[in-house]
Amino acid sequence: MAYNKPWKSYPDQLEQLMRRGLIVTDQEKALNYLKRIGYYRLSGYWYPFRKRSNAGDQAVLDTFKAGASFQNAVDLYVFDKKLRLLVLDALERIEIALRVDISHTLGKKDPFAHTKPEFLANNFAKKVNKNTGVTQHKRWLDNHDRLVSRSRETFIEHNRNKYGLPLPVWVACEIWDFGTLSKLFAGMKPEDKNAIAKKYGVSNGKVFQSWLRSLNYLRNVCAHHSRLWNRNIVDRPQFPSISDIENGKPFLTDCHINQRVFFLLCISKHLLNIINPNSTWGQRLRTLLLEFPDLRHLELDLTSMGTLEGWEKWNW
Repeated sequence: MAYNKPWKSYPDQLEQLMRRGLIVTDQEKALNYLKRIGYYRLSGYWYPFRKRSNAGDQAVLDTFKAGASFQNAVDLYVFDKKLRLLVLDALERIEIALRVDISHTLGKKDPFAHTKPEFLANNFAKKVNKNTGVTQHKRWLDNHDRLVSRSRETFIEHNRNKYGLPLPVWVACEIWDFGTLSKLFAGMKPEDKNAIAKKYGVSNGKVFQSWLRSLNYLRNVCAHHSRLWNRNIVDRPQFPSISDIENGKPFLTDCHINQRVFFLLCISKHLLNIINPNSTWGQRLRTLLLEFPDLRHLELDLTSMGTLEGWEKWNW
């Protein structure tokens, strides 16, 4: 299908929005937002403001609901930006703690356990993928080697020049990103995964593995400045047992909330409780959520994030 949408100037973009019913009270200010943020990025925030057809498929129309304004979209964008930054703050702490957990567990077996199949799960280290002809471990090592080769960290160059390669796991882990560490955790032996999971109050290592995979998805959304607040979580975490996470029971039964970002925020708070019991992150999250823009006239509120009734009264 040929792409036939024409290029539009900023004034033309704004004119189109107003023609479709979006209220613009300050055109100069709105034009500045279009120039700095961009029409396409902002469109993700005014998308929920658009009307739906009365047909059975409830198709999204180009026109806007009554009362929808450009400022509403900007307010939602600013809220989402603050949420992403706060989430990245939590994920940084979780990532660093997990680097220590994984490297300490594997390093006790062998300084280079991350490179040796005998210290990892068979499916990860020995099972050859029929399509690629290599193991998951080989793919992981290729990515790991790229991270090492492109690193300009002084401690990496020191160890590489003095001792050569490979690097011991407690050195190498410092250049892993969240995806690298979550994939290695998935490839660890079940008993090692269970031992780390139990440190975080999770009874099953495979459940914890799914948490890390989902948190890596969350991290990628935030790192690429993508819309977060009402995102449908593609890589969903497995359900813990009711006792594994505070206020966790509703997540086991409600299909909507366990596909939304609030569940991952609760998981992040749970992990931070173990990593740093004195952290104020949960309180800062509660404060931010209570600052959600007033969009009741557009039938939008925090339930689009998957929040539960009474969440604000929890022990944040």
